[in-house]
Amino acid sequence: MKYSYMYCLIFLALSLLTAFTPASSSNGLDGPFYDSTAYTECRAEAEKPLYNGGMLKDQKPSVSGRDSLTGIGARYTPTYILHNLTQNTIYCFSIWVKIEAGAASARVRARLRADNATLNCVGSVTAKHGCWSFLKGGFLLDSPCNQSILFFETSNDDSKIQLQVASASLQPFTQEQWRNIQDYFINTARKRAVTIHVSEENGESVEGAEVTVEQISKDFPIGSAISKTILGNIPYQEWFVKRFDATVFENELKWYATEPDQGKLNYTLADKMMNFVRANRIIARGHNIFWEDPKYNPNWVRNLSGEDLRSAVNRRIKSLMTRYRGEFVHWDVSNEMLHFDFYESRLGKNASYGFFAAAREIDSLATLFFNDFNVVETCSDEKSTVDEYIARVRELQRYDGIRMDGIGLEGHFTTPNVALMRAIIDKLATLQLPIWLTEIDISSSLDHRTQAIYLEQVLREGFSHPSVNGIMLWTALHPNGCYQMCLTDDKFRNLPAGDMVDQKLLEWKTREVKATTDDHGSFSFFGFLGEYRVGIVYQGKTVNSSFSLSQGPETKHVRLQI
Repeated sequence: MKYSYMYCLIFLALSLLTAFTPASSSNGLDGPFYDSTAYTECRAEAEKPLYNGGMLKDQKPSVSGRDSLTGIGARYTPTYILHNLTQNTIYCFSIWVKIEAGAASARVRARLRADNATLNCVGSVTAKHGCWSFLKGGFLLDSPCNQSILFFETSNDDSKIQLQVASASLQPFTQEQWRNIQDYFINTARKRAVTIHVSEENGESVEGAEVTVEQISKDFPIGSAISKTILGNIPYQEWFVKRFDATVFENELKWYATEPDQGKLNYTLADKMMNFVRANRIIARGHNIFWEDPKYNPNWVRNLSGEDLRSAVNRRIKSLMTRYRGEFVHWDVSNEMLHFDFYESRLGKNASYGFFAAAREIDSLATLFFNDFNVVETCSDEKSTVDEYIARVRELQRYDGIRMDGIGLEGHFTTPNVALMRAIIDKLATLQLPIWLTEIDISSSLDHRTQAIYLEQVLREGFSHPSVNGIMLWTALHPNGCYQMCLTDDKFRNLPAGDMVDQKLLEWKTREVKATTDDHGSFSFFGFLGEYRVGIVYQGKTVNSSFSLSQGPETKHVRLQI
C-alpha cells in the first residue's frame, strides 16, 4: 500500500504521542515525564510519592530546631537535606502533610534554605489534624548549591503544632526536558490531526488536486486589555486588531467609572469600546461587577451601609448586566475577594455569593468568575493560597446551589516559578472548571528584555497546561505607559515583550498549508484547534469550504467533492 510522505509523518507523530503513558519511559522524551496528579481532599492515608520519590527516594526526614535553620524561634520541623542542586534546573516537589497535635488545621508552607538565599515558599497546603493533605510545588535556583535544607512552617507559627510528613518527592527536570514536556502537552491539547479527502461526485478519489488550508481563527484566545485610549486612535486599533482576538476593558466597566456620583450613570466610554469590539469581531471579558477592595469603590459607595448599600448593589447589577447582556463572554463578579471583604463586612458573610446568583439570573450564558492575584504568582501570600481559592469555590458551590463557572488567575509576576505555577494549576484543575490567566504582566521593576524572557515562560506554561482555556495580557497602553508592562511604545514600535508575543501568536497558529492529494485523494496535517478555510483546485475547477477543528483524540476527517 502506498502512502504520501506527509501521511507517514503524521502517522509516526501520532504513534509517538499515543504510545506514551506517564508510567512509561518510552515516550519519545528524554528523561521523566511530568506528573500532573494532584489531590485537594484530606485523606486517611497518604498516597504513594510522585516519581517514586525522585531525589528523595528512601530518604527519611530529620527533625531540626528551626533556630538552626532560620535563626528564629525554637520550634522543631521535619527537614530534608538536599545535596548538589544545580542552577536553572526545575525541581518539582510534593509531599503529604498531617497535623499530629496542636491545632485542628493550619496553613503549612515548605521553604528552602540554600547557600546564599532562602526561598520563602516552594509550596503550601492547608493541613488538618487526623488526615493527610497534599502539598505540591517546586522551585528553581539562580546558582548551584552544594547543600540546602527543605523545611516547613505553619502560618500561625504555633510552637505546639506538630507536623508529620510522608511520601516526599523531588524530581529535577532540565530546561530542555521541561520545554519538551510543554511541547508534548501543546501537541496533544492544542492541536489535532486532520485528513482532507477529495473525490469526484461519483465517489472516485482525486489524485493531484491542489489543496490550500488556512486557519482563520483560533480556539485558544490570547488577548490584551484595552482602555479608552484606543478610541479614535487608528494606529493603536490597527496594531491591536492585527494581533488579538480577545480583550478586556481595563477600568471602564468598574463601578467608579460608570457611576462616579450616585445615580448618575455614564456608560459612554464602555459603549464606544464595545462598538470597537463588535466591529472587529473580538470576544471580551467583563471586568468587573464588584471589587472587594474598598479603595476601588466610588466614594459615595464607601459611605453606604446596611439596606442603602444593598439597594445600591442591586441597582448596579441590574443596570450593568441588563445593558450588556449577551455581550461579554465572562464576568469577574467579585474581584479579589480572597484579599478583601468590603461587601461582606457590611452586608454579612457570604453576601458576595448573592452577586453570582443575581448576575446569573440576568445573563445566564455568561461564564461567572472569581478573579484574584497571588494565586499562581507565589505561595507566600497566605490570603490567596491555592487551597484558600479552592475552599472558597467549594463554599460557594454549597451555598444554596449557587454556581461559579470560572477560575480567574490574575498573574502579576515578578520572577516566575514555573514549577510552582504548574503545580498550583494542577490542583485548581481538580475543580473541573475553566481556568483563565486574566491579567498577565511582568513587573516594571525589571528591564524590557527580562520582562520578555519571563513573559515567554508564563505564556508557555499557560498555553501548554491542558486545563487553561485562555490568556489575557494586562497591557493596555496609556500616554504614560502601561500598568506594569507594555508591548509597544507610543509610536507602536514593539518592545521586546511585544516581539515575543508576536512570535508566540505566530508559533501557535497553523501557517498556510499547500499540498496535493495522494493516490487515495487525501492529504493530512496537524493543526491548531480553531476555524479553517480550505480551497481545492483540480483541472480548472475550484471548490471552497470551511471546517471547525475542536479537541479530540481522533483524526478529523473532512470530505470534499469537486
